[in-house]
Amino acid sequence: MMTRHVLSVFVRNQPGVLVRVAGMFSRREFNIDSLSVGVTESPEFSRITVVVHGDENLVEQMIKQLEKLPDVTSVERLDESSSVFRGMTMIKVKADDTNRLDVLKMAELFRAHVIDVQPTTLIFEITGDDDKVTAFTQLLSPYGVLEVIRTGLIGLERGEHTIYEHCEERQYYGKNLL
Repeated sequence: MMTRHVLSVFVRNQPGVLVRVAGMFSRREFNIDSLSVGVTESPEFSRITVVVHGDENLVEQMIKQLEKLPDVTSVERLDESSSVFRGMTMIKVKADDTNRLDVLKMAELFRAHVIDVQPTTLIFEITGDDDKVTAFTQLLSPYGVLEVIRTGLIGLERGEHTIYEHCEERQYYGKNLL
């Protein structure tokens, strides 16, 4: 069965790492649904969050291939039930004097923030899971959604477990970041 999987890839922060990671997916014809990259608390390392769809065998193959890349220090599959996921979305919607208050009330319900106001449009920033963002976008659609852009999903496992534990086990991780 093709299900969603979120992979957290801990890498050395080196030029070309993202190209090599994305290239691994491309060469093997794995489709990436979402990709997000950011530097960690240590500037020597970055974390890449990759969202893919596939069955267990396919995802296990992806993880094994990622672990073979030289700058990858750890790969962890984030379980949906024990992790927290977020993405950010910006939405530009038509909003004039006739409907602006209604649109703003909806945004308040979804805890969306107004980041730009123009005479005929509003731009909102909303963070949350895909279902929340999709619901907000659908409610705005009768008013005229002009543009939508989403970041890639990011996630962390709940509790004290961290990705660094895997780094120490594989002896790629030279110093304590915490």
